[in-house]
Amino acid sequence: MTRRITWTLLTLTTVLLVLAVVPLAVLMTARERVAFRDDQRAATRVIAAAAEEHLSDRKPPTGMRRELDAAARAGDCAAVYDTSTRLVASTPCTAAQGEEAQELVGDVLAGHEPEPPENEGRLLAAEPAGEVHRPAGAVVLARSAAPLDGRVAAIWGWSAAIGAAGLTASVLLSVRLARWVSRPLSALDATARKLGEGALDERADIDGGGPPEVRRLAATFNTMAARTEALVHGHRAVIADVSHQLRTPLAALRLRLDVLGAGAEGDTAAELDAAQEEIARLSRLVDGLLAVARAEQATPRPTAVRVDEVVRERVAAWSPVAGERGVRLTASQGRGLSASLGAGHLEQVLDNLIANAVDAVPDGGNVTVDHRATGGSVRVRVRDDGPGMTAEAKAVAFRRFGNPSARGTGLGLAIVHRLVTVNGGSARLEDTPGGGLTVVLDLPLWAGGP
Repeated sequence: MTRRITWTLLTLTTVLLVLAVVPLAVLMTARERVAFRDDQRAATRVIAAAAEEHLSDRKPPTGMRRELDAAARAGDCAAVYDTSTRLVASTPCTAAQGEEAQELVGDVLAGHEPEPPENEGRLLAAEPAGEVHRPAGAVVLARSAAPLDGRVAAIWGWSAAIGAAGLTASVLLSVRLARWVSRPLSALDATARKLGEGALDERADIDGGGPPEVRRLAATFNTMAARTEALVHGHRAVIADVSHQLRTPLAALRLRLDVLGAGAEGDTAAELDAAQEEIARLSRLVDGLLAVARAEQATPRPTAVRVDEVVRERVAAWSPVAGERGVRLTASQGRGLSASLGAGHLEQVLDNLIANAVDAVPDGGNVTVDHRATGGSVRVRVRDDGPGMTAEAKAVAFRRFGNPSARGTGLGLAIVHRLVTVNGGSARLEDTPGGGLTVVLDLPLWAGGP
């Protein structure tokens, strides 16, 4: 943001300076040129007035020579011509003579106003001696353009200096403004990221400067963070209380049923065994609900999790169970990739998926776990060749008790979906080619590489 604001203000300032300074410099340059020409023409007219007295009135050339000497002392070159373009008098400098001067004299004697040319760094000017339509001669004055060029260079130099100073001030002010705006926003962003990673006690600094709107945003964020922390802690307390309050009476009930079943016979023993099975099912259901609640309250701190190592570990842990049920559980070889996940989440996800697959696959079936890199994520697939799912069942499989035909509690895929999505990943169900179900997980790739 700092760079964007700085470049925006710098571009705007540059455009404004160009639109303001360049036209002003052009205007001042044009005025300097006009002033230089007017002054040169005025000096030429003075000499022309003195020359007219000599050429027209036949007076002595004293006045004309005096003006020519004054022009020479000023650094100008001047020459007086009669009506036949013959040189009458001139300064020691010959810059006012030559072909260009002769052309100017011809134009002036013809009553035209010539376009003054530049000759060897000097600007030429010509004026008639006497009336414009009936001149008695003409005067050509050549003046060095160096003073004009110096003044023009000074104008553009000062303009460039003003522009550079303006740009420098703009850079300093824009950087200061950008930091004033972006620093509290960056701090707020860092605080929000830490809060999202599970640091519920993180708060934004509302006294860190910046615009009033940003400070109000920080205060609002702190209020939201405090309420979120209270809500999460309250939910965690409820989960802990429910866990204690439900498991204790269930354990006591199971113990009493065990005592009653020890001396029971016949139909009574069968009924007590059925009650024990219902108690066990209820215990699994409570454990599943608590697991879903914990998953929904999870605020993970991402760490680098080696997917290949976790896959091999969980497949090795479940292989004895799969072997007892006649299921072949394998893990395909893959690259050593690391995913950005909360600690222990991938293990819990794979345990649920492998347990579901082993339960669903008949004797002699196969369950395969593989992983590979795809784009910016790690794709993990758990494939089986069991009966699969209908399209309707797949559509609701990630909801609590979404699949009424599930053999277990119907909560395993809900836990998987929550743990994957809370870490920034995605989960979906696909049909295995040839029959069966494939669970596809796209997990965020760890930014630090493998």
